[in-house]
Amino acid sequence: MPVMANLRHAPKIISTFTRQDFTIKHYTEMKNFFRLFAALIIASTLSSCSYNSLVQEREAVTKQWANVETAYQRRADLIPNLVSTVKGYADFEQKTLTAVVEARAKATSIQINADDLTEENIQKFQAAQGELKGALSRLLATVESYPDLKANQNFLELQAQLEGTENRISVERNRFNEVAGVYNAHTQTFPALITAKMFGFQPKPYFKADAGTEKAPEVKF
Repeated sequence: MPVMANLRHAPKIISTFTRQDFTIKHYTEMKNFFRLFAALIIASTLSSCSYNSLVQEREAVTKQWANVETAYQRRADLIPNLVSTVKGYADFEQKTLTAVVEARAKATSIQINADDLTEENIQKFQAAQGELKGALSRLLATVESYPDLKANQNFLELQAQLEGTENRISVERNRFNEVAGVYNAHTQTFPALITAKMFGFQPKPYFKADAGTEKAPEVKF
């Protein structure tokens, strides 16, 4: 008998306990009804527990994504001061400075909401940040030819801050991959996978190592 039919006829089934024409058929129907009822309670309980856990894990991913963005933004905020300091040396390569400024503008223009973290979006984000990192590295390499600039106190302070920021970016990216991994694994295990499909809990992409590297970017002076 269909599930809904069992539930719809529950009062009638239960009432047969008081009737004298209670038969094996009625007994089977009653047993099936209680099995169905128990299954619904168990499923509801498991679904509720899974839903709450998935929500908490998804929120952890969202929070960590914000930390990743903050780390990258801190690097972007340091660049104008760096460019300003370097620009003070009249013979410094203008092309190199322009490349950094343009790369920074492109990187900061890509803003991704945590709900829109798809493989494609995170690749675009990482690619733009990679371009900025490359332009910044070329700028810093050029500074090697300017001993006075390298000894500039303001430059030295920016150097220390940039080094710390690159380390922070690496840490936050790794933490993001960790919390995303916990969340993704949960969405693929029973009974959470059922809840995930029912309520639209989508897997999150990971940060991947930059092409040609086996570790997060570093700024070397």
